[in-house]
Amino acid sequence: MNKKSSNPGSAFPGPKTDGFSKSGFILAAIGSSVGLGNMWKFPYITGKYGGAAFFLLFIICLIVVGLPILLAEMAIGRGGRGNAASSLFNITGKKQWKWVGAISVVTSFLIMSYYGVVAGWTLHYTVGSFSGALNKPGTDYSATFTAFAGGYMPLFWQAVVMLITGVIIAKGISGGIEKFNKVLIPGFLIILVILMIRALTLPGAAAGVEFFLAPDFSKLSAASALTALGHAFFSLSLGMGCMLTYGSYVQKDQSLGKATLAIGAGDLIYAFIAGMIIFPTIFSYGMKPEAGVGLAFMALPAAFAQMPFGFLFGGLFFLLLAIAALTSCVSILEVPVAYAMGEWKWSRKKAAVIVSVASFIIGVPAALSVGGVLSFITFADKSIFDLFDFVTSYILMPVGGLIVTIFTGYAWKRAGDEVGLSGWWYRIWMFLIRYIAPILIILIFLYSVGLLNLGEE
Repeated sequence: MNKKSSNPGSAFPGPKTDGFSKSGFILAAIGSSVGLGNMWKFPYITGKYGGAAFFLLFIICLIVVGLPILLAEMAIGRGGRGNAASSLFNITGKKQWKWVGAISVVTSFLIMSYYGVVAGWTLHYTVGSFSGALNKPGTDYSATFTAFAGGYMPLFWQAVVMLITGVIIAKGISGGIEKFNKVLIPGFLIILVILMIRALTLPGAAAGVEFFLAPDFSKLSAASALTALGHAFFSLSLGMGCMLTYGSYVQKDQSLGKATLAIGAGDLIYAFIAGMIIFPTIFSYGMKPEAGVGLAFMALPAAFAQMPFGFLFGGLFFLLLAIAALTSCVSILEVPVAYAMGEWKWSRKKAAVIVSVASFIIGVPAALSVGGVLSFITFADKSIFDLFDFVTSYILMPVGGLIVTIFTGYAWKRAGDEVGLSGWWYRIWMFLIRYIAPILIILIFLYSVGLLNLGEE
């Protein structure tokens, strides 16, 4: 049975609590799942692995793995009414689950330390695009990014990101996180639509749409299936405690099932529109699709520079990335902040300040390792930045997801009561949580770290 909110680790100290409204929770959760990965990674892997055929595969993976774990995370948070570590203890009364749950707190803290660096890049490019500094004729955008990332300015923008994120979190759930997402998410959608319309009306845009959406089932393979599974898992911010922590602020009369479907739909729509922006744009200007930093900070700025009113559309694009990054930053940083409040009895403001500063300090080496003064430091041929990304994305997050499935499927006897499922729906969900999701998470982990070779070129 669940412990009462008077439990030392509880996120709800009394009858009057600072929680989400129904719409506020869904917008905040969508803001958490709307991240940079869907903008620069999903379109690329979709085009690489079969276009519309891969998109269909991604939807299936989202339904089979992503949404069941998302529902489980939110249910644990609401059922335990604590932080990412104490919620598991509050439900079972067994201390070992608190220590196991603390893995997701560490994961989110480490992710924030380098994700804040990338978020800072997006703010720098937003200002540079709107000001016209990035739209000068003859600019070598690869050299421009290398010079910027290799200097000290990323530290300034990283600090700005941490300041914005810390202030929002310090203002609380309803007055900070919910208000922030209620303003930014609608604005985010408007910018998405504007950029998609602009991209689809460019000369030669049809070639980009075809690359993105033309189904090629011959490209589907075991490797593409695990890639789709991995992206479904990562795009929903699973395994890092974000949805579990947000779930602890959800009221009992909110339908977690409906919220799960709304969040999944938001994730899909964002991924789809992102592809409809990126591929028509780069194909219109004869560029090759690529993933990661090269696409967002080198190829696309070059395309916007050739476009009429490119400073405006380029600025809107990077503003879009900045919003996606900041809404994710808020959910990520809230995990260790909630932990500090629950376990160490810090006030929200104190926790927000100390955790923000600590995250910034830990992130400094990562910021300076992307072509900067610390780029000479490598571990297994990985820079400090890449090492943070690898450890969190490919090791800690899958472990966190596995913990959620094992806890929900085997340790929590009344999970069905919290999620509100019964009959066949409950049996299907529990079957996926107990047997399907853990196996697939393990396969994702083995494939991601290179221990499972599927013969991919």
